Amino acid sequence: MATENLIEASVFCTYHEIEYSFISELEEHGLIHLSLVNEQRFIAGDQLQQLEKMVRLHHDLDINIAGIEVVVNMLQRMEELQRQNTNLKNKLSLYRQY
Repeated sequence: MATENLIEASVFCTYHEIEYSFISELEEHGLIHLSLVNEQRFIAGDQLQQLEKMVRLHHDLDINIAGIEVVVNMLQRMEELQRQNTNLKNKLSLYRQY
């Protein structure tokens, strides 16, 4: 597997000054997915933004893993509701034209 768009989990942990166990717990709770390449764990580049949000929630607000899981789920639900709202507004504007 190519590691072009992957960041080694230990490098991420060192950079953000967090324990690897934090990343491991996030994976156990299904909040992130780590790839195993040559017995090393990697984080996909498209997960970085979400993972960095979780690290800030943990560090800045002292939120535990369960709390992070709740916050992430609520944010995902809010984004979905916003998408649905936008779609409904678009449909309504189409009907108003007639």
